Amino acid sequence: MINNIFNFINLHNGEEQKDKVLANVTANISFRGSNLWILACAIIIASIGLNVNSTAVIIGAMLISPLMGPIVGAGFALGTYNFSLLKKSFKNLLIATFVSLTVSAIYFYVSPFKDVQSELLARTAPNIYDVLIAFFGGLVGVIAITRVEKGNPIPGVAIATALMPPLCTAGFGLATFNFSYFFGAFYLYTINCFFICIATFFVVKFLQYPSSIIDNKYEKRIRYGITILIIVMIVPSFYLAYNLYNEKKFTKTAEQFVQKEFENNGYTVIYKKINYNSNPRTIDLAFLNKKFTDKEINSFNKMLADNGLAGTRLTIRQNDTDIKSEILSEINKFDSNISEKDITISKLRQELDTYRTSDSTLLKEIEILYPKINNVSYGKIEKFPQTDSAQLMFTLLYSGDGIDQDQLARWLQKRINEKNISIIKTDVK
Repeated sequence: MINNIFNFINLHNGEEQKDKVLANVTANISFRGSNLWILACAIIIASIGLNVNSTAVIIGAMLISPLMGPIVGAGFALGTYNFSLLKKSFKNLLIATFVSLTVSAIYFYVSPFKDVQSELLARTAPNIYDVLIAFFGGLVGVIAITRVEKGNPIPGVAIATALMPPLCTAGFGLATFNFSYFFGAFYLYTINCFFICIATFFVVKFLQYPSSIIDNKYEKRIRYGITILIIVMIVPSFYLAYNLYNEKKFTKTAEQFVQKEFENNGYTVIYKKINYNSNPRTIDLAFLNKKFTDKEINSFNKMLADNGLAGTRLTIRQNDTDIKSEILSEINKFDSNISEKDITISKLRQELDTYRTSDSTLLKEIEILYPKINNVSYGKIEKFPQTDSAQLMFTLLYSGDGIDQDQLARWLQKRINEKNISIIKTDVK
């Protein structure tokens, strides 16, 4: 039974002859002639995809890219201790990297569109998940290479490990002199290259490819070197993953605070911006018709620490011009053609909805339950208590005698789910 299980998962089943695999890997290392032209074209396609934020175009560029060749070659060279092959692989990888950075930097420099799109931004902050994707993608790739029947994993590996987009993003960083983008994207590219190489090394050792050296001292040195490099590459990615976790946690906590303190109390939020990376962290809000005093704003700021948002400042924008410009700025990120007229119309519609009671059956139910009632009118109006702000109150006007207003108010509270209800009798006949 156990032998059958081991035979079922044995990687040696369906394995290609080792000399043929090595010959194939060696042949795909060089970047000369057609390979170099294909790489340059793939870089331009990927750069255009990042520029116009097209996922399909980026995937197409990754599929035609020949970048995997020298990386897999380096993994095979390490696994077989073939230093001449390792030197050749690194040389060609450096050539490919230099050409890719140069072509993408030139494209983004001459391109009139230099907006940072989401596809580009996603390649500037690698973390531990990128390490896992590169490693397991590399495992799939090298296992497929060592099979007699290659199957279809290779295109999937090219997409999953994503070597092209970070290189193009690094080129964008160079073209726009944004070196934080350059270093973040180039670090992601380095992670992908390194862990594909390490995955290849492990599979080559597991499949027992013949070694080019006999001295065990060299093997130990290589293993120690690989271990040190793995630690050096992984530690920063753990930090970035931890930082990403804290950012997501902060954003979720801030969203919950806004919902609990404002939205659940009936205040319509028309603008919200949560910034984790500022110092202090900020939550910017604007409301449809509610105006807060400085005392109220200070009170909300004091509540932040009790809600897990220590070191955060809450800002409520109440200047109409300021609010309008902020909303337009946010919307223009998605659609640069939107006009100020559209914002005004949207704001008026939202304001109108707060006064509207859209229940076509309510009047019929009132007439059935209270047959003595006449001339019914209802809606939401602003009530001004002894404060500096107004409250919306559902108000019903009627004429007629023998109506129990308290009973009618209690029924309406349940019927339309409104706490503040005012019943007024008029003299209209």
